[in-house]
Formats: sequence, C-alpha cells, structure tokens
Amino acid sequence: MKVLQRVAVLGLGTMGHGIAQTFAMAGCEVTGFDEISAAGDSLHDRVRQNLRDFVEAELFEADQIDSVLKRLRVCRTEAEAVRHAEFVTEAVREDLAAKQELFERIERDVSDDAILASNSSTFPISQSGARLRRPERAVVTHWFNPPHIVPTVEVVGSPQTNEGTIQATLELLRRSGKLAIRINQELPGFLVNRVQIAVMREVWDLLDRGVASVEDIDAAIQGSMGFRLAALGPLRIHDFGGLDIQTAVFRNLAPQIASGTEVPPKVQAIVDAGHHGFKTGRGFYEYPPEVADQVRSDRDQRYLSLLRLFHARQRS
Repeated sequence: MKVLQRVAVLGLGTMGHGIAQTFAMAGCEVTGFDEISAAGDSLHDRVRQNLRDFVEAELFEADQIDSVLKRLRVCRTEAEAVRHAEFVTEAVREDLAAKQELFERIERDVSDDAILASNSSTFPISQSGARLRRPERAVVTHWFNPPHIVPTVEVVGSPQTNEGTIQATLELLRRSGKLAIRINQELPGFLVNRVQIAVMREVWDLLDRGVASVEDIDAAIQGSMGFRLAALGPLRIHDFGGLDIQTAVFRNLAPQIASGTEVPPKVQAIVDAGHHGFKTGRGFYEYPPEVADQVRSDRDQRYLSLLRLFHARQRS
C-alpha cells in the first residue's frame, strides 16, 4: 500500500486549518485553498498559536514549530492546491450542493489515483460524491472540533468505495496520530453524531422544561457521564454497571425521555434571536469580546490535558 505524503485541504476555516495542521505535524506536505482570502492569509498564524498551545501542554517540541509551518502552503487557486495531492479533503460548509459541486469540479484536476475525502458531519459520501466519475476513490473522514486536538476521526465509505481507499485513509490518519474508526455501514450522521444527537435532544428538553439551569446541566454531565466516558466507552460502562440493571433502567426510562423531532421552543428562541453560540458572542452562555480569546484558550487547554492522558493510555 502506497504511503500518502502529499495532502490538500480545501476550506481553511474552523475545521480545515486544524486538519491541515494535523497532517503537517505528521510530516506530510500540505497545500490548502479557501475562497475567503482571509482564511488563507491567517492560516500560519492560527496554526502557530495552536502549536504553541501543544508546546505548553508538553505535547510538542518548540523547535519543531517552524518545520511544521514550512510544510503548509496556501495556494492561489483550488486547482493548484489539488494538482499534485495524493489525498484531498474538503472542509467547506455543511451544504450538500456545495460539496457535490466541489467534488465534480476538482475531479478534473486531481490525479487518477488521488483519494477524495469529505469532512461532512451528516452527508454520506454516496450523496456528496454523487457526481464523481470514480466514486470508488471517495470516502468520508469525519473529524471533530477542534480537529487538531480531538483524537477520533470516523472513516466511512460507500458501497462503491474500494478497500484500498479505506485502508490507505486509515493508515494516513493513524500515522497522523488519530484514532481512526472504520464505520461499517453508510448511514446519515455516521456513529458519533447519532449518539450526540440523542443526548442533545434530551438535554435540550430538560432545559426547555426548566429541570435545571444551563450551568447545572453542564456541571451534572461533566461530573458523571462526561467523567466516566473520558475513561471508558459507554458499552464498557454498561458492563461495569451490570447489564441486568442497565436493561431494567432502559425499560423504565425509555418511554419517559424526549422522542420529538422538533427543536424545543426555548432553544429555538435563542437561535431566532441571532444568538448562535461562541461565534456570535452569545448562546447558552455569553462570550463578550474582551474574554472570548481566553475562553477559547481555556477550552483548548482542557482538551489538551485530556489528550495527554489519552496518549499515555494508548502507550500503556
């Protein structure tokens, strides 16, 4: 199996810049493009700050920062970015038509054996790559925000994706330090997002009903589910709890939990008011400009602390 070394990332925003950083840290030569020039112009500054955070967390050597940045090159055109790439991943907005048009467009410019990956959160590759002439080389690689820190990347093929594409993608991601998880069936939302949506629905319903405050809901989950899930997977937690007890709890509570398909009124009202979370300065919490950078930094430092424990566990 060919070892992939030349990677292109299309879309250098919230997800794309972290994906590009991850591949560059793994020694790959990375080309990138974003139709918004500011995203490309700021790429190296954003990655440099991320790498400094890694150094502070004792996960990276300071004298390696410049070499990583040298492996990142922002191109003037999309075609230039993908021309010599062996692996291309899109990280554009979550819009099916935009992804379909991108794949159809770049297939004219990539080599015949280049792998085409989509960082979609919901769209299977059989949808986003529907216009490809060679769908056997297309795959979903679903990263999680922030992508340069969170270990897991889901790898999801379609019925047309060949085994070589899957295996080469898994190898590249694992060589890049990621926990690459192969998903055996193509289904909307893949694996993790389906679990997250189930939790989200119940949390939002509890908030809407006034069962607890925003702060207390977060604290309760952090100190229980979150605490245990950071150490063990959900199925192993169930084993320790006893499957006889777990199945009894399921029967008792499953009829009582939220099962609707509409966003609860209280949450929808926040969105309708233009409060979309951190990016707008307000969501469930407030993020005034004078503290926003510190809030983001605090988040990343917490994640990096967990990443150190994750890597220690992987080595043991």
